[in-house]
This record gives sequence, structure tokens and C-alpha cells, in this order.
Amino acid sequence: MMRFLVRLVLTALALWLAAAIVGGIDLYGDSVLEDFLSLVLVALVFTLVNTFVKPIIMAVGCALYVLTLGLFGLVVNALMFWLTGWLSEQLSLGFYVDGFWAAFWGAIIVSLAMWVMDLLSPRKPAEE
Repeated sequence: MMRFLVRLVLTALALWLAAAIVGGIDLYGDSVLEDFLSLVLVALVFTLVNTFVKPIIMAVGCALYVLTLGLFGLVVNALMFWLTGWLSEQLSLGFYVDGFWAAFWGAIIVSLAMWVMDLLSPRKPAEE
């Protein structure tokens, strides 16, 4: 459970980074605390979208992954990010993604940030 919460906060930080760098991704709230709570909730939505929707899209678009040598994955990641923005807007979470290209670059930044954070996080020692 603790690992999930840490991962959720790291995802929230990656989303904040994307909002800070990419024009068209907006985070709006009245205070820093409200922004943080909003980001944690958006990170939860992002996690749910990637857990339940992304595998379905990947299964349906399997041929496109092969045909484009995996580059279709960038499009799928952008669509999942865009869906997260739309759901967050519907739930009034204070996170907005303005179009496909903002979602595309935001998804790349979040992926890279999560990759770096994953590299820096301590690992459990291997069981012998």
C-alpha cells in the first residue's frame, strides 16, 4: 500500500512537471494545497485510465503497433493523457489538457519523468 501511495505522489509530480513545461496543460486552483490534492486525484485518474483503458486499446490496435514498429504507442499514450485531462475536467479536478499535441508532449514528459524517478528509486534486494 505504501508503494502505491509513493508511486501516486511521484505520478502527481510528473503531471505537475508536464503542466509546468507544456503549454496547453493547465493546472488551476486557489492554493498550493488545492493544487497538490488536485494533482494527486488526477494521478489516481491517470493510473486508473492506464490500468483499465490502455490494455483494451493496445489489444485492439495490436496490428498498428507492429505496422509502425511501436510508434503507435506514442499516440496511445497521448490519447490516454488526453482522456485523463477530459475526465479530470468533468470531475472538476482543476486539470485541463488542450488538444492532442499538448497531450502528446505531456505524455512524453510524464513517461520520461516516471522513468527517471523509477531509476532513482531504491530497489528491494534480490531474493536468493
